[in-house]
Amino acid sequence: MITIDSLLFVAYVIVTIIAIVTVLMDNRQPAKTVAWVMVLMFLPIVGIVLYFFFGQNIRKEKYISRHSLDLLTKRSMLAFAEQKNLKSERYNLLVTYFASQNWALPFKDSDMEILTDGYQFVQNMLHDIANAHHHIHIEMYIFNDDALGNIFADALIDKAKQGVEVRVIYDDVGCWNVKNSFYERMEEGGVRVYPFMPVHFPAFTSKVNYRNHRKLCVIDGKTGYIGGMNIADRYVKGTAKQAWRDTHLRITGNAVYGIQKAFLVDWYFVTGILISSKTFYPEQNGIKDSGAIMQIVTSSPVNELADIMHGYVRVLLEAKKYVYIETPYFLPTEPVMFALKNAALSGVDVRIMIPRKGDAKLVEWASRSFILEVIEAGVKVYLYNAGFNHSKLMVSDDGIATCGSTNVDFRSFENNMEANLFVYDTQHAIKMRQLFEKDLENCTIVDDDMLNIRIPFLQRLWESLVRLLAPLL
Repeated sequence: MITIDSLLFVAYVIVTIIAIVTVLMDNRQPAKTVAWVMVLMFLPIVGIVLYFFFGQNIRKEKYISRHSLDLLTKRSMLAFAEQKNLKSERYNLLVTYFASQNWALPFKDSDMEILTDGYQFVQNMLHDIANAHHHIHIEMYIFNDDALGNIFADALIDKAKQGVEVRVIYDDVGCWNVKNSFYERMEEGGVRVYPFMPVHFPAFTSKVNYRNHRKLCVIDGKTGYIGGMNIADRYVKGTAKQAWRDTHLRITGNAVYGIQKAFLVDWYFVTGILISSKTFYPEQNGIKDSGAIMQIVTSSPVNELADIMHGYVRVLLEAKKYVYIETPYFLPTEPVMFALKNAALSGVDVRIMIPRKGDAKLVEWASRSFILEVIEAGVKVYLYNAGFNHSKLMVSDDGIATCGSTNVDFRSFENNMEANLFVYDTQHAIKMRQLFEKDLENCTIVDDDMLNIRIPFLQRLWESLVRLLAPLL
């Protein structure tokens, strides 16, 4: 006699087999494929739920049409074409790669200011918002309904009432705990607010894993912001447990066109409204012959190539003297892991800075085996002691630096929508190196004494098991 329980079991087995076949047919990286197969096989019920919520692959979906992208790129392309003598002697191959594969057009006559704490970030951004005359574009992973969020909301509403065009994109999952009334208040005040890929049943399962992690702002087309800071109290005050250290960049000059294009592409994606007027790409003033070449590089899970990850790999493999990296999470993909070890074994001074105490215990456990592996290859790993270091930056050979929203982990490189500035210039690279060296003053190097501490077998086994889930974290 066939019972309901047996029918449910058969149905579950069929669904699991279909899910495993789907994972295999997606032709993902072997590590990610193995991780999902293990989850589906050894976590009954839970594995299926996790897969439907976090495992579906949207890489083959169309993010935006070619025609629309051409229109959205037109103005920045014209500004790019008007430039003369645009070439980086040392990094021209990487510049060309980003320009051809990512439409990340290089711009010169630009400058950047490094903001190293929330107070600098808030003071500068609110000042620029207060002086806006034409438009304000903000794209944040987190835009919280807290004291800082409401200060920004009030400032944006005030500018909208003055006739300034204000557009805001926030990530629906990143702002999961924010009530709709917070954004409705901005809308009622004249601010155009849209969530990125809102999560509603039954579409929940296909969207929750792919989030917009970018932190961008453009004011009047002349001032831009890009980096790691969101709009939330903790980016200024820290958390109840520890202080917060972060890095954001204030950009002026032609490179702002790249941030503008990135925002308007996302705006078209969330609203269907195509904005390509030249008024959003005004002529830049005051910065001439700066020598710096800058690119705003974006990445998303629908791209065939993980562009920002490829940039990290190329910088590591082409380094001659040093590569310094700050990242809050360290779960490197196979290509990045190979490049890190290859560079260190070739005599390059490779240093990685991570927080001593993270904000996600599972990620912290999973990262330990990766840390031990790169140390064995000669990479120096530093633990930041003065709070949670959320900075995402890399600098190499006093010639190239990058900073943005991208962590050194699977999720940033492969699943999230991210945005980084790449700058090719000695002066700016030295500033980024000096920032890293200043942060070193609050660090402890992972030395032989730490490595020789006998870790209990069960803890080592647990960390090794969690490492298998790194592609999914």
